[in-house]
Amino acid sequence: MTAPTALHVRGVALPDDQTRDLWLVGDRITFEPVPGATTVVDGGFLLPGLVDAHCHLGIARGGAPITSLDDARRLARTDRDTGVLALRDAGSPYPYPELDDEPDLPRLARAGRHVAPPRRYLRDIGVEVPAAELSEAVVAQAKAGNGWVKLVGDWIERSVGDLAPAWEADAMTEAVHAAHRAGARVAVHTFDETAVEILVRAGVDSVEHGTGLSLDLVDEMARRRIALVPTMINIATFGGIADRARDKFPRYADHMLALRDGFPEVVRAAHAAGVPIFVGTDAGGGIDHGRAADEMLTLHEQAGMPAEAVLAAASWAARDWLGFPGLVEGGLADLVVYPTDPRVDLRVVRAPQRIVLRGRVLR
Repeated sequence: MTAPTALHVRGVALPDDQTRDLWLVGDRITFEPVPGATTVVDGGFLLPGLVDAHCHLGIARGGAPITSLDDARRLARTDRDTGVLALRDAGSPYPYPELDDEPDLPRLARAGRHVAPPRRYLRDIGVEVPAAELSEAVVAQAKAGNGWVKLVGDWIERSVGDLAPAWEADAMTEAVHAAHRAGARVAVHTFDETAVEILVRAGVDSVEHGTGLSLDLVDEMARRRIALVPTMINIATFGGIADRARDKFPRYADHMLALRDGFPEVVRAAHAAGVPIFVGTDAGGGIDHGRAADEMLTLHEQAGMPAEAVLAAASWAARDWLGFPGLVEGGLADLVVYPTDPRVDLRVVRAPQRIVLRGRVLR
């Protein structure tokens, strides 16, 4: 059998900050020289492929479910072509397990469908269940994903005119434990202060958005190593949400604006406390795919995260968290190359010089 063609890459590898020679043999990295390898990168700064840790390949622009595998492929390729080579789909109304190992697409970590309260969430997106059926539904969706469950922890409650927890605290806590017993990690959507406290104390694995976090809860997340995926470019849309809701739900509108305005300080405090933070755009529905660079720059410019911390949140640390090893011996052959140091000027992440996915040069 003919040995696979090897590629050779040389540049400053991050986070080690050392000039390295890497050889890509099939889908793996080695530091051992491979005679006859083709050099495809000679210079620049090497990062493991970027990650969008919160997106939705199963939701089309505007919020409707996608209708075909080709739709999901198209959205994934949009992300891929910006250097995002791993995705965590935080809930999909359309199943697509066939794409888990498709060689042309980013690595996929994914939940099944959102698990949501009855008649309170986005139409046709989630599995809507009462509290008595919540744990059972979570276990079913654990089987539908490949390691994650997505729980909708709060949404507007029209009878009170504001955000409110999706279910009682005991039901949500037991659902988190049921997901863990089923071998899945739990990502939880939450805007509200009360809901996020219940869910952090229940031991979820990641808080998505997290606008209602307090300083005490930030410390608890750091202690438990619960991740935060802030989706700041999505939180920036709260003004439009408030405008549309104001006539019927003025209390909710004011609440959403207050959450938006205070959120940069929440993220700043989470970073200072040592909470693991990862880049996620919430692409799908109201946010276009391909915007990981925008989220990275927002974390840097609005939340004050240092450029290297943002790069970790979008690359090597996020990949480790999802189980996709980076530029290490035996790691996965995914990398993105920039002509200048992104730690000095983070804006360079908008324009990768070279993208290599699964040992294949894309550009």
